[in-house]
This record gives sequence, C-alpha cells and structure tokens, in this order.
Amino acid sequence: MSYKFKARLRSEWVLENPSGNELALSEVLRLLAAIDATGHIAGACKACGLSYRHAWGIVRNAEKEFDAALIDTSRRKGSRVTAFGQHLLWANRRVDARLMPTLESMASELQEELDRLYPASQPRLRLHASHGFAVEGLMQLANGLDISPVELRYRTAIEALASLDRSECDLAGFQVPLGEFEQPILERYSHWLKADRHVLIHLAVRNTGMIVKPENPKRIESVADLVNDDVRFVNRQIGSSTRYLVELMLQQLNIDTSQVQGFDTSEFTHMAIAAHIASGMADVGIGVETAAWRCGLMFIPLVQERYFFAAHRDSLDTPQMQRLLTLMNGEQYQAYVSQLVGYDAACMGQVQTLESAFGEQGVQALGGRAGAL
Repeated sequence: MSYKFKARLRSEWVLENPSGNELALSEVLRLLAAIDATGHIAGACKACGLSYRHAWGIVRNAEKEFDAALIDTSRRKGSRVTAFGQHLLWANRRVDARLMPTLESMASELQEELDRLYPASQPRLRLHASHGFAVEGLMQLANGLDISPVELRYRTAIEALASLDRSECDLAGFQVPLGEFEQPILERYSHWLKADRHVLIHLAVRNTGMIVKPENPKRIESVADLVNDDVRFVNRQIGSSTRYLVELMLQQLNIDTSQVQGFDTSEFTHMAIAAHIASGMADVGIGVETAAWRCGLMFIPLVQERYFFAAHRDSLDTPQMQRLLTLMNGEQYQAYVSQLVGYDAACMGQVQTLESAFGEQGVQALGGRAGAL
C-alpha cells in the first residue's frame, strides 16, 4: 500500500499586542495582495473566496490594530493598497523569498522521514541545487505528478557538488557563465567535478544581470557603477556562485569589494534580491531576469549562464533517473521553462559529457581528461 501525501511548511506573520492578543496576518496579506492585483475589493473577494462583508471586516480589524489605513477606496478608481499596506506586502515577500529554500528543504526532509514508515513508498531521487525558477518548476511537476518523487535540498553549487562527491545526492545543480568568466568558475568546481566520473544533464540557459528599480533612478549601467556613493548593493550569500561571479567582475575592474556599499548585505534567492530592491532597501543586486520581471523591476543583462545537473555516470540507467529525464524532455516541462522570462530551454534534458559541454579547455580547467559517454 502506498501512502500519498505532501509535507509542506509555510511562514506566517503573527502580531502580538501588549495584552497578549494575537493577530495572524496571513489572511490580511492575501487579501491585500489580491486588492493590489485586481484594483478593487470585489475582485479581491472573488480571488480569495471571501464575502464582501467578511473581507471588509478583515481590513478594518487590521487597520485598527495597526492604527493605519491599509486601502484607499474611490467609487471611480476602485481600491488601492496604501503605502503602509505596500510596505507590509513587500516585507512579506522578502520573508517568503528568504525562507522558502529553507522551508522547502526542511519539508523534503520531513517527507523523507515519513516515507520511511511506509515500505511501499517509491525510492526518492536526491537533488541538491541552488534555488532557481527552473528547479522550482521541476520539483513542483515531478512531485505533483508522482512521476519520480524527488527529495530536494537547496544548497550552493559548491555544497551540492561536494554532496554528489560523497554520494549524498544523485543530482547536483550548478551554473556556469558563458564567455570570459567560464574558466575561473570551472576551476572553482574542479575539486568535485571530474570528467571520468560525472556526466551532465543540461537544464537551461538563463539571463543574469543587474536588477534595479523601475526607470533606473540611479542611472546604473554597469558593474563599475556599484562604487557610486549613492548606490546601495544587495549581494547573494557567502559561498554562492553568483557572489563569486560578482567578485570576478569587480576584480576585472580593479575594484575592491570594500568600495561597494552593501557588499556584505546578502540574500539567499534571486526573488529575495528582487524583493529587497523593490521594497526600497537597496538600489541594485545581481540576479536572473525572471526575478526582476516578477517584481516589476528593470533588468540590465550581464551574462548568460548555463545551468546543469551533474550526476555519476553509473546512475543514468536507474529507473528514478530515467523517469526524471523523461519528464524533463516532456512537453509540459519544456513549455513551463520556455515561458520563464530570460530562460532558454532549447537544450533541456540533453545528457552531455564534460568535454561536450565545456570543450577540452574546460575539462583542463576542471583538472581532468575527457572521457567518452
């Protein structure tokens, strides 16, 4: 007998006043987000499945607790979220973007533990990868269709490849920029990625660049502008490949990281970078185009990156791996990635040797020799 379930963990805001009374904000924030999207409370009620009276009750109760208006309503212009309400929404988006990888990894661990209680449960494919929109979509589709249960741990590329080297995962996700920064990035991976042991599964090519506020008020045009006195930068976390790419770009321009205001301010996902900027806490960060588009921000392209899954050569023929490859090459997932802004799914699902992906020079940067697939 197979027991089917999905373990999920979610973050939730709870406000407690001095008397000990609590106000859960999840319903308030969901309603404000719907009002912001639809432009009127009637549409928000329909989207949230709430009665008009109940929705107004939620808003008025929250406004009383905050002692601040959350929405402005006009007969001609509908309803709009106030500046106070917008700050709440962006704070919540930052929290969700920051915590999401941790919560998803913990939920995956929980489900793995629970699955062990049911002998009929399918073996799970173990994926360690940095967070990305294509990876997120693959997880949702794979586990949603029960095609190939996937156990996910969000890790930096280095952590993922180290896990693969220790056989603690079956797939390790990592990205490599096209062009002049490819060789130094490959050298960084050389301790864990070997041509005679590993093969690659091509996921996608994605646009990476600078994310700035709409209309680019600080007139940021290149990485050199990060040293401007009025520019606040938000970085990715220590150990991430995106942070290392930024360091390489600054090094090329002979700019010390200490000259960049906010270089040590970090976030863990592309969406967290975008939400950080959209909420007014920074002027610029480095991330993928999709995140900028979803937050209504401007994007300045810098490089294209290829995203791969590395795997041990002898694992390709396992049933779990074959099911995942079938899914990656299927129309549904191909269509999903193709509609992501800034993503190219042309080579998705192709199995490649390190030599076919990076050439002989790339294999040498990895410290090995080419091997036949």
